[in-house]
Amino acid sequence: MCTIADYPSGLKLKFILTKTTSTAFHLNNKETKRQLAVSDRANTLPYNSNPTYLGVKLDRQLTYKQHVEGLCQKILACNNLLRCFAGSSSGASAPTVRTSTLAIFSAAEYVAPIWCRSCHSKKLDFALNDTLRLITGCLRSTPTGLLPILAGIAPPNLRRE
Repeated sequence: MCTIADYPSGLKLKFILTKTTSTAFHLNNKETKRQLAVSDRANTLPYNSNPTYLGVKLDRQLTYKQHVEGLCQKILACNNLLRCFAGSSSGASAPTVRTSTLAIFSAAEYVAPIWCRSCHSKKLDFALNDTLRLITGCLRSTPTGLLPILAGIAPPNLRRE
């Protein structure tokens, strides 16, 4: 059991119980169920195996799987809205749809330097290619390498770099 009181008194740590959690990052599979018990004299911090830090969902091995899957769901929801605007007869103009697409791309690239090397980042490319298909009007049979060229937007993997 680790207590905040064990640290030097010069730190004067104060934490808000509703916003602060304890987490352990490790690669040892035997320790996956172990929960940290961090407390001050009166309160124990709750344990969270997948905390969110500055909008990035972290996991035990820092693979960012949950974060990327959440981004994919967010992009698919935006694609559904974009599909409504782009497909209707009174829909938005082509520049408006392209601007909306760039907003989707920027949301997908938030703090990308942290998670872009993850093995799960390829999942995001499928959702972003679907977005590119929407604005170009291309079918699924169109090679994915041509979609960024037709849309005039850099490919997702280059934008993340």
